[in-house]
Amino acid sequence: MALSFGPHRRLLTTYLAPQRARVALLAVLLLAGIGLQLLNPQVMRFFIDTAEAGGPTRALLLAALVYLVAGLLGRGLTFATSYVGLNVAWKATNALRSDLTRHCLRLDMPFHKTHTPGEMIERVDGDALALGTFFSQIVIKTAGNALLVMAILYLLYRENAATGLILTAYTALIVAMLAGTQNLGAKRWAAARQAWAEQSSFLEEHIAGSEDIRGVGAEQYVLDKLLDIMRSLTERARGGWMANALGFSITNFLYIVGYGLGLGIGAYLYTRGSVTIGTAFVMVYYIGMLAAPLDEIRDQAKELQQATGSVGRINELFALQPLVVETAHAELPAGALGVAFEDVSFAYDDEGRTTKDEATNDESPDTQHVSRSTRHVSRNISLTLAPTRVLGVLGRTGSGKTTLTRLLFRLYDPTEGVIRLGGADLRDVGFDDLRGRVGMVTQDVQLFGASVRDNITLFDPRVTDDQISSALAKLDLAEWVQALGGLDAELAAGGGGMSAGEAQLLAFTRLLLRDPGLVILDEAASRLDPITEARLERAIDRLLAGRTAIVIAHRLHTVSRADDILILEEGRVVEFGPRRRLADDPMSRFHRLLQTGLEEALA
Repeated sequence: MALSFGPHRRLLTTYLAPQRARVALLAVLLLAGIGLQLLNPQVMRFFIDTAEAGGPTRALLLAALVYLVAGLLGRGLTFATSYVGLNVAWKATNALRSDLTRHCLRLDMPFHKTHTPGEMIERVDGDALALGTFFSQIVIKTAGNALLVMAILYLLYRENAATGLILTAYTALIVAMLAGTQNLGAKRWAAARQAWAEQSSFLEEHIAGSEDIRGVGAEQYVLDKLLDIMRSLTERARGGWMANALGFSITNFLYIVGYGLGLGIGAYLYTRGSVTIGTAFVMVYYIGMLAAPLDEIRDQAKELQQATGSVGRINELFALQPLVVETAHAELPAGALGVAFEDVSFAYDDEGRTTKDEATNDESPDTQHVSRSTRHVSRNISLTLAPTRVLGVLGRTGSGKTTLTRLLFRLYDPTEGVIRLGGADLRDVGFDDLRGRVGMVTQDVQLFGASVRDNITLFDPRVTDDQISSALAKLDLAEWVQALGGLDAELAAGGGGMSAGEAQLLAFTRLLLRDPGLVILDEAASRLDPITEARLERAIDRLLAGRTAIVIAHRLHTVSRADDILILEEGRVVEFGPRRRLADDPMSRFHRLLQTGLEEALA
């Protein structure tokens, strides 16, 4: 059968090569099983012919014992094959999931903005799961079953050349039918996998927004939309299953024809005296045996159809490459880090980029992962922030405040100009060095369903309890953590039960453990309770001591801790300078903001 493994070769070599010993053992087990399948009919022929000839009872008992032992051994080999195959599959798919996750985390922000978590779960987990059988058995079993078919045809040739020729043509017809249904089903299964991803994406997005949906009475709209998505999924999956059903129907009809053909040939040869009754039985038995390996190949063709769709989507995902490329030529100095923007402009260049495998020119929704538009959000920004100084960044929503922080993290690279950190061009700093020395806390802090310790260390076992306790003591948060239940207290997923301010307190501890030279804060949400707000303010003061900081300010009292003020408007710097000088200058915008009230002026 013309099963094509070309698109799958890289995945096979990458994820099965580390398991050479297990794959070799799996192959040995399969070959041993094939040998036993071919042996038993010969034992049965010996038994039948010996019994017909009136042979000794001892020989018959011995043949029966060999048949029984071979049958039990075959069952044992089947169990061992399943065990080893599943082991290989899980190790390979887990390694694939890990690599896919690592790759997705390296991709640019536009990718993550246009691919929801639900879709990515289906892409990383669902597609990898669909390859389990592919990794563990498809290649080896396909080769093994093909070998079994050839061995059966050889034995039939040896018994009777004409019978061998007839059954070879019969086998070739079945293989051709299976090849046709495989090609028919591969594209349909790829479309079905995409539909599953779309359904997962829709469910994740709308379950997360269930409060807003109920608040505006949009439940029926969501259900109608879900119905449309499920209808599309049903139609696409039905195409794949229909291709499978077509192959099943055709091959089963041909199997019936084959059994009839075998019985006819066996009866004809026996009545002519060309073969013994035992040989006639063996010939019919072997013809019947052809159904099992061909049926296995048909099932593997179905698995390969589904795997081909998943392999294509996985290869497309691996083909996507980040535009922000690491080039570690410089190291950041110790201590507080100075920041300099030199005529920096930035546009969200959301042009769909070509990220397809060089082997194909077909467009796919997965390779056009951002909408086509170009939006300038920062223009000709120049400023210098000396080490240990605190910069307060002000501006209306959409003025480009958050973009500055993303540029400093190299989530994007500037369209024009240079950003320097500690005197080094940001493009020359390695990612680990950069993100180890620059810390950021946003209003929306991600907490996990795990202990306080794991949420602080982000599951890094190298961080000791003494280091955590020291960081908590420096931030004056030790008593607060004890009130939560200590480091072993379990937190709900998503930080359920904790306020935004409390979540930020844990995030401050995360940062302090890394000892960053630059801290970026998106000020905590308003309307905190007085106790949490007091803790938050004390923790901020202690975290920023001796460090350079950039604070995106939303409230007046936050600005009071800034040494310098930066005011942005439509992506441009409209004012930058020392806070005290700007506050005392009646002509400055900052002075007017202080007079009118920051919250009202920047609303």
